[in-house]
Amino acid sequence: MIALLRVRSTLPVIAFALAGCVIGSGPYVPYAGPHLSPTECRDLAALRSNASPTMAQHQSELAALRKAGYDPSPWYDDPYYPDDLQAAQRLVDYWFQTECPQHEPG
Repeated sequence: MIALLRVRSTLPVIAFALAGCVIGSGPYVPYAGPHLSPTECRDLAALRSNASPTMAQHQSELAALRKAGYDPSPWYDDPYYPDDLQAAQRLVDYWFQTECPQHEPG
């Protein structure tokens, strides 16, 4: 009986906590700081210049895509590919335009 009362009294607390998780899981809201490092800005600019890419430049691009929420893991079948990759690319492009103006071709 006491255990049943204890469970019933904690249910509203659990429900409230779960409701906060659901409410807080809306669209991705990036933090206010810079998303791309200076190295990522430099490497992304080099990739956009159509020069021969290096492995380090590809790694910087992959790191930026991961920051934008893309997971290239081959261990599962991604039903949202290529949409999730394209969304991450658009976000990285936006970050590049807003955070790396010194690297824009002029």
